[in-house]
Amino acid sequence: MRRVLLAICVPGLLAAGVLLTVARANGPHKAGENPNVLWTIVHDRCVPNQMGEDTPTPCAVVDIDRGYAVLKDKTGRAQYLVIPTARVTGIEDRTLLAQDAPDYFGAAWRQIDRSLARLGHTMPRETMALAINSKFGRSQNQLHIHIDCLAPNIRVALHWARPKIGSGWTPLLLDGHVYRATRIDGDTLDGAYPFRRLAASLADPAREMDEHTLVVVGTVWPNARPGFILLDDVVKPLSGDRASGEELEDHSCHIAAFEPGRPIHPYDRL
Repeated sequence: MRRVLLAICVPGLLAAGVLLTVARANGPHKAGENPNVLWTIVHDRCVPNQMGEDTPTPCAVVDIDRGYAVLKDKTGRAQYLVIPTARVTGIEDRTLLAQDAPDYFGAAWRQIDRSLARLGHTMPRETMALAINSKFGRSQNQLHIHIDCLAPNIRVALHWARPKIGSGWTPLLLDGHVYRATRIDGDTLDGAYPFRRLAASLADPAREMDEHTLVVVGTVWPNARPGFILLDDVVKPLSGDRASGEELEDHSCHIAAFEPGRPIHPYDRL
């Protein structure tokens, strides 16, 4: 169980649909699990339903033009997945680096309100995260970005790390693993392309991407400008690190109890 540390002065932390019926989308693949469940749901059900009947069921959204679907994960109160409507295996897929590749991370951040609606109230951008696991830390062989709450202890750690994070890569110890962090400015992720940023930092992206995980966390920089912290970890076999950035999320959304905001209605009524 993840240890939750709340005894540091971060605003809000001092206060006090199940659609996937066969496999989880989180964690490494387990023997006997079907690694193509997400692809089957999106390709065989969501997309045909959207095109034939103008309803994305069982997905929440299917955007044919932008090439992605949004699906409620069976794990967690507010966890959603952004999944390509084309066959894209994962972070190692070379099509992600093409100039005309869909902006999957930009699309995922636009779904944050959908997750918050399931919690019933707004929360600061610093409480929400997007994560894609490495090839060795995932259960499904269709790219999917996890949208969910950030773990409270990671929220605290990143709050105090902000002044050290710049345009380069800064090492950070998070949840027992050494990540590296870089800064993204802007209110949205549209056009930020985290996959390209990671690839640009690697000597041989074609051979190395599959061992990496990416996490994007909303933030407000010390100068009050909105932005994001992009986190990267790499597989470390000797220490058992599978590079599953999803570990920084909390699918129980405990942080929601410490970050109350404006009440909002379920997303399907917004």
